[in-house]
Amino acid sequence: MRTSSLRRSGAALAAATSFALALTACGGTTKNDVKSDNASAASAGKADPNAATKKGLTVGFLPKQVNNPYFTTSDKGGEKALAELGSTYKEVGPSSATDTAGQVGYVNTLTQQQVNAIAVSAQDPGALCTALKQAMSNGIKVVTYDSDTNPGCRNAFVSQASAEDLGRTEVQLLAEQIGYKGEIAVLSAAQTATNQNTWIGYMKDELKDPKYKNIRLVKIAYGNDDAQQSFQQTQGLLQEHPDLKGIISPTTVGIKAAAQYLSGSKYKGKVKLTGLGTPNDMRKYVKNGTVDAFELWDPAKLGDLAARTAVALASGQITGKEGETFKAGDTTYTLGKDGVINLGKPTVFDAKNIDQFNF
Repeated sequence: MRTSSLRRSGAALAAATSFALALTACGGTTKNDVKSDNASAASAGKADPNAATKKGLTVGFLPKQVNNPYFTTSDKGGEKALAELGSTYKEVGPSSATDTAGQVGYVNTLTQQQVNAIAVSAQDPGALCTALKQAMSNGIKVVTYDSDTNPGCRNAFVSQASAEDLGRTEVQLLAEQIGYKGEIAVLSAAQTATNQNTWIGYMKDELKDPKYKNIRLVKIAYGNDDAQQSFQQTQGLLQEHPDLKGIISPTTVGIKAAAQYLSGSKYKGKVKLTGLGTPNDMRKYVKNGTVDAFELWDPAKLGDLAARTAVALASGQITGKEGETFKAGDTTYTLGKDGVINLGKPTVFDAKNIDQFNF
C-alpha cells in the first residue's frame, strides 16, 4: 500500500484547520446562550508568555469514559506532564461514554473542589456548557481535549490533529485499499460526539472529489463506544449491505470491535477496515490480515499537551486568544481560531511499522 502518497496528501492540508462545531440543544438554553456559547471564551486581560509557570496547581481530568484504554493512555500522559510541572493530577469521569448527565455532575464536583483547571473530553458540545461556564466564573481554567464543546464554554481546545486532515485521510486510506470502487460505511461512536461528527463531515466532503465517483457511502452506524454494540453494528452493516467493500471506524473502541468481528467471519480480507485505533489494540488484526492500515495520533501526547495547556492558562501565559503562543516541552504551539491548538499530523500504522509503537 502506498502510505507515502497518503502522507504527502495529508501534509498538504492546513495544519491548523479550525472548524465550526454543531450546536446541540440543551435544556434551559436561550438564543443568547447559544450565541455566547459560540463566541471565544478567552479571558479578559493580556497573556504574558514570559510569566512564571505556577506550581502546586490541581488539574482535574474528565474523560468521556474512565477505564477506556484510549483515555487511560491519554490521561496518564497528562498525569506525567503535571508531575513534571510540579502540579497535581486527578481523574474523575463516567463509566459510560454516553452519560452526559454524569459528565455535568463531575464538572460541578470539580468546581466545588476548587481545582485550578479542568481538562475535559466532551460527550456533547452543548450539554456541559452551563456547568463549565460556572467553573470559569469561579476562576477555573477549562481546556477541552479529544472532543470539544462549543467554543464559548472553554478557554482552549487541544485537537488531536487538524479535523480536516483526520477526516480526509481516513477516506484516502480506505479508497486505496478498495481500489476506489464499491460501497462503504462508517462505524462511529455516539451520535452526538462532536469530534466524530466533524470528521464524518470532512469524510463526506472528501468523497465529493471525482476520483471517488465509484465509491458510495451507504450507512453511518453508531456503536456508542461500546465494544458489544460496535461488534453488533458491524454484523448488522454486513447483513444489510452484503456487497460492502470497506468500513471506516473513527473510534478506537469501534475499530477494534469491527476487526474482531471481521477476523472471525467470511469477510476477513474481503471487507477492508480502517479508521482510528491504537497499535496495541490492532496489532494482531494487522498481522493476521484483517486490517491493512489505520491511523491515530499518540494519545499520551494529547493528554500531555492538554495538561500543559491547562497550566499555561492558569499561569497567565495564554488566555485562549487566537495568535497566542506558549511552549510545551520542546515545542512552541500557536492558538488558532476559537482557541484551537493542534497536536500534529496523524500517524499511519501498517505491518511495516506497527511493532515500533507501544500504546
